[in-house]
Amino acid sequence: MDRIETPSLKRRALLMAACALALPTAAQTRLKKLLLLDFELIDEQRDEVPFPEAPARLAMIGARLRAAIEREGLYELVDDAPVAEAIRNARRQQNILDCNGCELDIARQAGAERVMFGWVQKVSNLILNINIEVRDAEDGRTLLVKSVDLRGNTDASWQRGIDYLVRDMVEKRQGNR
Repeated sequence: MDRIETPSLKRRALLMAACALALPTAAQTRLKKLLLLDFELIDEQRDEVPFPEAPARLAMIGARLRAAIEREGLYELVDDAPVAEAIRNARRQQNILDCNGCELDIARQAGAERVMFGWVQKVSNLILNINIEVRDAEDGRTLLVKSVDLRGNTDASWQRGIDYLVRDMVEKRQGNR
């Protein structure tokens, strides 16, 4: 039996084709410039329970997040080398989470439109969460907050946590905000 297209199906197909042409492609969308700051650790038990792996794990997930942002085309990453001293100075006084907007000043100095910072909160030796936040460098508005809970304090669990955050951003089209 031959398939008969009704006028409404033809109109619908034309409308869908027109909509597809109107949507910007990744190549047409300019990626916003993002300054990605290093992860920080919030560890209320640091005096009682040593955590010597923390610096290496924080660096590992930072590098993994950076690579994923580039690979997935979520943002255009800006070089943090020109503002490295400003970042060090801010962190000497307090962590970025508590610096009352210093991350915005640093992002603007770097030529970024957005700043992303992250932290790992160690609840116990087996329960942690990884958090990221994206802010508009101009007005400080929070544009995105994501968090994932971990059960297990290993390199693999931290890597899976970052992978989940990125995968979720991609699936929900939350990049380039």
